[in-house]
Amino acid sequence: MKLIITGFSNAGKTTVFNALTGLELEITAYPTSISSEVEPHPGIVKIPDTRIDNLSAVYNPKKTSYATVEYIDFLGITSAAAGGDVSQNGKVFNLIKDADAVVHVVRAFEDESIMHPLGSMNPVRDVTSFEAELILGDLELVEKRIEKIEDQEKRGKKQDEADKKLLLKCKKALEEEASLRDIEFNDEEKRLMLPYQFLSTMPEIIVLNIDENDINSEKAKGYQQKIETYFRSTGSGAVPQVVTLCGKIEMEIAQLPDDEARAFLDDLGIDEPAMNKLCHVSYDALGLLSFFTVGEDEVRAWTIKEGTAAQQAAGKIHSDIARGFIRAETVSYDDFVSSGENMVAVKEKGLARLEGKTYEVKDGDIINFKFNV
Repeated sequence: MKLIITGFSNAGKTTVFNALTGLELEITAYPTSISSEVEPHPGIVKIPDTRIDNLSAVYNPKKTSYATVEYIDFLGITSAAAGGDVSQNGKVFNLIKDADAVVHVVRAFEDESIMHPLGSMNPVRDVTSFEAELILGDLELVEKRIEKIEDQEKRGKKQDEADKKLLLKCKKALEEEASLRDIEFNDEEKRLMLPYQFLSTMPEIIVLNIDENDINSEKAKGYQQKIETYFRSTGSGAVPQVVTLCGKIEMEIAQLPDDEARAFLDDLGIDEPAMNKLCHVSYDALGLLSFFTVGEDEVRAWTIKEGTAAQQAAGKIHSDIARGFIRAETVSYDDFVSSGENMVAVKEKGLARLEGKTYEVKDGDIINFKFNV
């Protein structure tokens, strides 16, 4: 699963990427353009999970494996409203389309040495401008597709009426400056929409990148509330998750040894790095959950989509396990903990379950798959 970190230039996108990945990509105080031949930077990030930490402490395995997601750092987009050169947006939009979700970094810090592409710091304005660029990108795609269909019709070539009807519906909404995620579509329309990879249907997480002095402040909470109010006032009122953090501080924490990082957090009065929350929010935004396999060789979190059946989940481990699936011996993590972290006690209490192929795996299930091939 991939998430692209994007937003306007100089919002702190690379800083957030470095904080997530522990990498040390160069931070610039000026907008980077396509002409500089910048390539996307991927980074694999472990999803922090205290359940895996605990299971690993119980089983003391040779290997412990966490769930992971991939983040990609690239160029920022340019606002047409600010009179910027939007020619580079197409390349960024193409990368967004190949991702599973967007992490939109919004600048909420003042720094005279770092130019703001829109002239001043205004998080709500930046959010609305960013959404407008996604809508314009979708409208351009829709108009080109409709034009192509109509051209084919003039040539006497029969076209899919349902497809054209969908595109006209999308065009009307986009011209009214509505994100497609806020428009109701039936199942058939959703199916037809998939190949288009519309920008304004992408799951979105907003990262409010604040000043160090604003950590835990009412000012930061005010920015967040205003952004949430904006989304509630548009379309269906669907509100993306908003994570507030100081990218600069988070990057410093990510590059410290664990003991020094803990002391730094304590000095700031922070329970845990905000990056941990961002990782969990990213996981949730993608509709993912984790099930666990445990043993002396390995304790591992496996990533699946919500609603995945046991046989499909088995296939995540190995195709042979899915092919020869017999049953899934299942224990919830909470039942494991309440039974003194002892599988024998779990079974004595009758909390271990034998589930079939169609069982919908739940987040935190500890599963031992029985199979025969």
